Amino acid sequence: MTIADEFEAHRPRLFGLAYRLLGSAAEAEDTVQDAYLRFDAAERTGIEHPKAWLAKVVTNLALTRLTSARVRRERYVGTWLPEPVITADGTLGPFESAEQRDAVSMAMLVLLERLTPAERAVYVLREAFAYGHREIAGVLDLTEANSRQLYRRAVQRVGESGSRFDARPEHREELVASFITAAREGDLTTLEKILAADATWSADGGGRANASPRPIEGREKVVRLLAGIGERWTTGLEFTPAEINGTSGLTAWAGDELVGVLSFEVRGGLIGEVRIVVNPEKLGFVRGQLATG
Repeated sequence: MTIADEFEAHRPRLFGLAYRLLGSAAEAEDTVQDAYLRFDAAERTGIEHPKAWLAKVVTNLALTRLTSARVRRERYVGTWLPEPVITADGTLGPFESAEQRDAVSMAMLVLLERLTPAERAVYVLREAFAYGHREIAGVLDLTEANSRQLYRRAVQRVGESGSRFDARPEHREELVASFITAAREGDLTTLEKILAADATWSADGGGRANASPRPIEGREKVVRLLAGIGERWTTGLEFTPAEINGTSGLTAWAGDELVGVLSFEVRGGLIGEVRIVVNPEKLGFVRGQLATG
């Protein structure tokens, strides 16, 4: 087996790790590529366990990037959302549990922004990859006690792990379809029925596309927003169902151009969160996935 072949066997897992740490598919790709260059240049005798060696390299490269990324996000225009990824093709690996699916959700990635880089790394390794604290300590050059402390602090900041998704995927898909139809037709009664009382609308334009500068919170305000922009927003667009970050979503098209990606969080049988990314710089990864799919 060549070095390249050996690395490719680990690539999906490494990309999933880097993406969870960074919230950016483009930066995750760059991080994984940097890891490959280090793997290719390393002495083979010094790599007893490639999987663990690569996880440590990717984690530390991602943490370096995350430190500078946090500074850029403080200057971000409008609402910052993670870069969306289509997950039905296994890009972020198989989801063997609801917790693993939850770990790549937009909701979780937004919550992870509350954490320090070290807290985020410990939380992701523990929750998404089931690392023990001894393993985490080895990856991050910490003591086990420090790893446990960082994990407890992270849990306090983001809450206990657990699925944020409705148990029935088909129900999510029905809600998403009803939402778009109602928004297009200006059917405010249906919107009021399918949105949770505390529903939130968040849009990320990054100053490069029209988007609400701040999240819109509360069912009445979201319905009022859609009443004002619904028909204009949907006219001329086509919406295609897609699994976005582990849950039901949509891609929005103006002809052959991808202009937006929407993801929906369902709570208690109602839509609780609508997140839409329209910043063209954040649509490149999904565009590439669809082009090669």
